[in-house]
Amino acid sequence: MAKMSGVGEYDNMELIDYSDGLFIDVPSIPDYWITARLNTAFKGNPSIWYTDMKDIHGRRNWPWWRSQIIKKYRNDTWIWQKTLSFGNDRYKVDRDPYDWCLRQSKRLIAIDPHIKTGIRNHKLLKKLPRDLEHAVKFRCSKESALDEISTTLK
Repeated sequence: MAKMSGVGEYDNMELIDYSDGLFIDVPSIPDYWITARLNTAFKGNPSIWYTDMKDIHGRRNWPWWRSQIIKKYRNDTWIWQKTLSFGNDRYKVDRDPYDWCLRQSKRLIAIDPHIKTGIRNHKLLKKLPRDLEHAVKFRCSKESALDEISTTLK
């Protein structure tokens, strides 16, 4: 089970993605199998929040908890921070392209969870120095996987 401490930049998304993935990968999994494990998934301040919410609202299903986590942790301030971080982080040749691409991609997904691959790639490429942007566009398609873009940058 993914953990959520509130310290990790994206641990709220990771917990949701992990739990949602269980429903997709194992359609027969009972809802209580996920909600029963939330006690151990939350650490630190999120644990206190979870305990308080459970005391107030009682037992709830995963879709309800999912919406509460999003409401609490994927708020406008958090999205604005990711937007600023994305805008301020331009690629520099001396950096690891894999780390940079992954970090920027996570930010874009945080800003828009339904972002299409082509739009994500376009936004990433616009953060590159002009000569690199052109070189990567020449070698990769608009719909390339993130690892292909990182490898091309390397």
